[in-house]
Amino acid sequence: MQDNEMKEKQAEQEAAEVKAAEQETAEAAEAEKAEDAEEAEDAKNAEEAAEPEVDPKDAKIEELQNRLLRLQADFENFRRRTNIEKEQLSAFVTANVVGKFLKVLDNFERAEASVEKGDNVDAVVDGMKKIRRQFEDAFKDLKVEEIEAQNAKFDPNIHEAVMRGHNPELDDEIVDMVFEKGYKLGDKVIRHSKVRVNTNE
Repeated sequence: MQDNEMKEKQAEQEAAEVKAAEQETAEAAEAEKAEDAEEAEDAKNAEEAAEPEVDPKDAKIEELQNRLLRLQADFENFRRRTNIEKEQLSAFVTANVVGKFLKVLDNFERAEASVEKGDNVDAVVDGMKKIRRQFEDAFKDLKVEEIEAQNAKFDPNIHEAVMRGHNPELDDEIVDMVFEKGYKLGDKVIRHSKVRVNTNE
């Protein structure tokens, strides 16, 4: 009987020891888990502290700088394209103008050949008149107009006074003689008319 009681007490004691060991193990595991979590939190905080928070103003400045760089690149490309187009347009206009005067040059060469051969002077004069008409037609095609000057009121925007004249029959500031004709393309003066301006004072 005593042996059974002793065995029961021993079994209870062993069970209590096992339970205590299990509880101790669980507590150790829980403590280790909590320690790992704390270490992870500390590492996260340290990482956040190492990377300073970006100021919204700095971010905006960086964005604007990037936009400015893109705009500068776009403008440079636009400027390059514009220069190429201007050069192409200039070459086209020059070729067009030269083409209109090539026939005039041809007729000048024919007139020179006629003079050298001693042909009829009247024919040469007639040829020169035709050349002049060709010049006038070429100017007309190019929208180039002669500036009216003779007997017109002096205008410094289109006339260049190279002399002063005196003619009581004309009003003051009237052009009484044209030394060199002027021309304009639309509203743009290509060459001012060189004139003499009347003064009665």
